[in-house]
Amino acid sequence: MLFFFRFFVLACFPLMAQASASSPVAASPSSLMSIAQVVLALAFVIGLILFSAWLLRRLSVLPMNGGQKAPLKVVSGVMVGSKERVVVVEVEGSWLVLGVTSSSVNLLHTLTAPEQVEPAPVVSSFAASLAAVLQRKTP
Repeated sequence: MLFFFRFFVLACFPLMAQASASSPVAASPSSLMSIAQVVLALAFVIGLILFSAWLLRRLSVLPMNGGQKAPLKVVSGVMVGSKERVVVVEVEGSWLVLGVTSSSVNLLHTLTAPEQVEPAPVVSSFAASLAAVLQRKTP
């Protein structure tokens, strides 16, 4: 990225020098430099898009299975150390409690999956305090 920044600055330098020169006839910028700037800007935007897609996939924000029902589903997980986790994974109607480290994955326990788990409503502290303030102000 530093290379692109240096290239962009060097590409703009002759244009800045032409603009600062006091000549009665203003010289138009070179078409080659203009094309180079456009190509550089386009390459930067495409690179930014590709980096964002890679980052989203790496962080598991995007669905990997195209919207189909996956045979494997992570139900819950908790960090128990700097690189250790305990994860509950649902596989074909059973829950597997796994211990995950940086070098291995161990089966800790097997459970039968409940019929349907309804997540508890999560109320943020801001939402709760805002609701309390709004209830106090209404007569």
